[in-house]
Amino acid sequence: MSTTNCFRNLCATLLFAGVSSAHAADVVVGVPNWPSAAATANILKVVLEDNLGLEVELQNGTNPVIFEAMDSNSMHVHPEVWLPNQVNLVDKFVNTRGTVRMNPNGVPSFQGMCVTRATATRTGISEVADLSDPDMAKNFDTDGDGRGEVWIGASGWASTNIEKIRAKSYGYDETMELLEMDETLAMANVDSAVAKDMDHVFYCYTPNQMFALHDLVILDEPAYDASKWNVIQPTDDPQWLENSSAPVAWDLAYLHVHYATALEESHPEAAELLSNVRLTTDLVSDMTYALVVEKMDAAEFAKSWAEENSELVDSWMQ
Repeated sequence: MSTTNCFRNLCATLLFAGVSSAHAADVVVGVPNWPSAAATANILKVVLEDNLGLEVELQNGTNPVIFEAMDSNSMHVHPEVWLPNQVNLVDKFVNTRGTVRMNPNGVPSFQGMCVTRATATRTGISEVADLSDPDMAKNFDTDGDGRGEVWIGASGWASTNIEKIRAKSYGYDETMELLEMDETLAMANVDSAVAKDMDHVFYCYTPNQMFALHDLVILDEPAYDASKWNVIQPTDDPQWLENSSAPVAWDLAYLHVHYATALEESHPEAAELLSNVRLTTDLVSDMTYALVVEKMDAAEFAKSWAEENSELVDSWMQ
């Protein structure tokens, strides 16, 4: 299906906000608080509206909120579910309740801890476990309290909870302050540390623009071992942190579009398209770079992206 004249009636959307309408939209896409998810959400909005003639609304939401809303049919799409990060939500709503469907075409992703190469050279740090050494941790102390600081992710990310578990498992929760903050601010802190020749350590992942902007070193750790990866999320156990352990590297993650099963009845053509969406690590990395580094508006980027990738979009509708 051609997308040459697809974009005449598209309304502009904000990066992390939907636009309220007087009547219910045909499809509501959730927008979690990280750039690649915002980019994918806006792209799905463009594709669904311009190729299927549907009215699509974007709404902010955390992972649990979006899954609960898909379960109740008040939202219909999660643009980027990370597995195994959100495995507890997938187990509940996909595998047990059957109210959510998972697109099978996952995008591979890495997660771990990074420093800049200059930091590695100055401090000699090479392993995640080095952060549990008080003398090493002092290299990352910016407020003089004797403890270093490490960004572990944004509030609401499942990976942030897992990084708390990993910090406890390695022991650097005793030597490092675990910082939670918006990714935009955290990445600005990386830029500032590089400019000032300061030592800095932080949670890192792909697809992400940081690997294109800076020379980063991934800290070594024992290989992923399923028998040692005992991760429980707060939604499943009030004592989740105490009862969890993960003293090994992350397994390879995959990013999947998910959608409400109810769409198969209300808008089967939308469900079929969403089940066929296929992206690559390079494509998602480019999306993030465009929004974060080039500071493109997410809605305008989505228009251009759909035009430039019309053959790929067409394949989602076959």
